[in-house]
Amino acid sequence: MAFNHITAQEAAEMIKNGDSIGLSGFTAPGAPKFITEAIAAKAVAEHEAGRPFKINLFTGASTSDHVDGVLSRANAINMRAPYQNVPDLRKRINCHDVHYFDRHLSEMAQEMRYGFYGKLDYAIIEAADITPDGEVILGCGVGNIPTFAMLADKIFIELNAKLPKSLLGMHDVVLLQDPPRRREIGIYSADDRIGSPVLKIDPSKVIGVVATDSYDGVKPFTEPDEVSKQIGANVVSFLISEYRSGRLPKEFLPLQSGVGNVANAVLYDLGESSVLPTFKMYTEVIQDAVLELMKKGKCTFASTCSMTFSDKVEEELFGNIDFFHDKILMRPAEISNNPEVIRRIGVIAMNTALEADIFGGVNSTHVLGTKMMNGIGGSGDFTRNAYLSIFSCPSVTKGGLISNIVPMVAHADHSEHSVDIVVTDQGIADLRHLDPVDRAKAIIDNCAHPDYRPLLHEYLNLGKGGQTPHSLKAAFAFHTAFSETGDMRNVNFGKYI
Repeated sequence: MAFNHITAQEAAEMIKNGDSIGLSGFTAPGAPKFITEAIAAKAVAEHEAGRPFKINLFTGASTSDHVDGVLSRANAINMRAPYQNVPDLRKRINCHDVHYFDRHLSEMAQEMRYGFYGKLDYAIIEAADITPDGEVILGCGVGNIPTFAMLADKIFIELNAKLPKSLLGMHDVVLLQDPPRRREIGIYSADDRIGSPVLKIDPSKVIGVVATDSYDGVKPFTEPDEVSKQIGANVVSFLISEYRSGRLPKEFLPLQSGVGNVANAVLYDLGESSVLPTFKMYTEVIQDAVLELMKKGKCTFASTCSMTFSDKVEEELFGNIDFFHDKILMRPAEISNNPEVIRRIGVIAMNTALEADIFGGVNSTHVLGTKMMNGIGGSGDFTRNAYLSIFSCPSVTKGGLISNIVPMVAHADHSEHSVDIVVTDQGIADLRHLDPVDRAKAIIDNCAHPDYRPLLHEYLNLGKGGQTPHSLKAAFAFHTAFSETGDMRNVNFGKYI
């Protein structure tokens, strides 16, 4: 069938206050860019006219300024899930202008199908191409769009001229059956393909195609600083030790890596290691560093949900797509982050923490326990099911005013039962065989900054009995000291005795 070509403004005019919309993409790649900006402009006009206008927005993960940024500045979002990382949206969330609920990324699609979040009015899909019978070549991120497209009453397509049709074959689109009919997922190696290279949608639901011409706009990561480089070196040193000891198979295991400078530093260090063999990745996002590792032959394959490349690297990918075509496979989030697959193939998970406590608990989401930063993302999906679960963070931030190793995390995202290894710029704490007190000593002595080690040992000695000797009175003394004085080193445990 022939599709109706419309403008982004014409698409936005169809959106009503209270509508629920599902977007393609995972991080900035694959997310729409033009229709959401037009929706934001409509929201501004509606608010100026004294009329309410907000939408409920569901995505694969974070998006970009084209989505979360403009919509937040227009105060156009009512409900938002499952992950975000745009400062303007973060401000709205922390002052309750946006009702944000933080979900494990692997669960979002199935919970939408279960009906937990109500009816979905629209899906907006960025595409490299669409055929008259509804076969869509997706862009550089998949996310939850197979589910959103199935559930939505109506669909808009953003047909992006920057996306080459040669992306065909780099997607593995699967829609899981729901319980009690779900079967096993047939992925036994990171490079197994189990689905379709295209997203198949009902063409009768497509009410408009909007022509676009834009790269994803991902900014290149800054060069890793000395702290990030030291963390990366420590993570790789640990993996080399495990490999030499025989606790990792000779052929190695697939890797998952979070997003950011520390993750990039780890990957670059892996590329320089002459001890560790070539490896595959089974992850949710691949960054610029992965393309470099593929060119060197160090990373032989990457299963992912999104190619989160800076614009320059994205251009390089498109210009050499024949080389990378059989080395990258993009899947929906409920496959890329699926606990069943992660456990089966033995993924080594490497994620970042905002803070970790001395007994191994990790806070990934809330600054000082109250202010949402980004969200749990896929860290829980991988951490709880990994062959090895590694969390890293700097030992201190803000020039030493904040210790990222604390007596008790102010918000608990991952318990000590899920955390195997803690790494900072100071060193490595292997927690796998340790009781709570031994864990505490290992984390304090190996991971905490020297300025904070005496204070943390003092806290540990305050505990009176029990397997995990917390002092409930003093558990948040570090956070209280920072709130009152601006420096965690000003803690005074004497008043808690």
